[in-house]
Amino acid sequence: MKRLLLTVAAMAALATSAATAAPLHVVERIAGPDGGWDYASFDAARGRVYIAHTDKVLMLDVKSDRLDADFAAGDRLHAVVPVPGSDVLVTTNSGDKSVKILNARDGKLIKSLSVDADADGATYDPFTRLVIVINGDPGVVTLVDPRARSVVGTIKVHEGLEFPAVDGKGRLFINIESTGAIAVVDLNSKRMVGVYPMHDCVRPTGLAYVIGERLVSACGAGGAKILDARTGAELASFKIGGFPDAVIYDPVRRVALIPTGLDGKLNVIALSGAHNNTIVETDETQIGARTGAVDPSSGRVYLPSAEYILPVPAGQRPTPKPGTFHVLVMAR
Repeated sequence: MKRLLLTVAAMAALATSAATAAPLHVVERIAGPDGGWDYASFDAARGRVYIAHTDKVLMLDVKSDRLDADFAAGDRLHAVVPVPGSDVLVTTNSGDKSVKILNARDGKLIKSLSVDADADGATYDPFTRLVIVINGDPGVVTLVDPRARSVVGTIKVHEGLEFPAVDGKGRLFINIESTGAIAVVDLNSKRMVGVYPMHDCVRPTGLAYVIGERLVSACGAGGAKILDARTGAELASFKIGGFPDAVIYDPVRRVALIPTGLDGKLNVIALSGAHNNTIVETDETQIGARTGAVDPSSGRVYLPSAEYILPVPAGQRPTPKPGTFHVLVMAR
């Protein structure tokens, strides 16, 4: 019990000192292969960062900083979800409309499951022990049982879905990019039970459920919102740079991290203490860094990025320059 109390005290000290500690800054750049990328995730059991990178899962060992560029294959990958208490990973692939279940030890394919179009964001839900997959364009949630290696249900929500977050008690929240709102889904009844409008939030992208039963949402046109997850009431609203694509939650330091790709910044939002619901840092990253993952044990942040070919033709996505993809490692 004494050791537990000391551990809790240490974690509290980390949380309260987050606003006064030295800022996060880039301490390393780890080179990787050319290509696009989407979400990154952290595997605490194995000390790894996974990056969905076009047709490959990149695996970064955080102890050695060794990047395995051929860890696993995919087809227009979007998310890599480690399943706690198991030896499997689940990936979303919009290219062949699949969810792939991989062996976490070596990345080998165990089973490929057919799903609806635009398999995109995904997360693990500890309440149902399912992987929640967002099929964005058709507005469908696909429920995957990673242990049974099967799709066990779908939920029709709303066209233009983006990223999910769960409260671990049976509620699922999803950013609706097309309307600037958050859908609320009951996983027990498998139906949408509410919508939280977000005033002046254009194209919401990243979403996280955080301490204090709150939701932190990133707005693609340049903004962030904090909502009460129970009622949808707005608790705070910020202006940040454009093209944020993820909200990274550090539960140990009790901060939310939002990388913005257009201005190359990392916005740090305090979620406890005197600076509750406030941006306490805006740290330099690199233009293009818009998603990432955090290692809660060390507080290090990992952001994939690359240099871009400029100017970007109107109506087109930016193209990375050959030979410039790397993972930014940030620390205090």
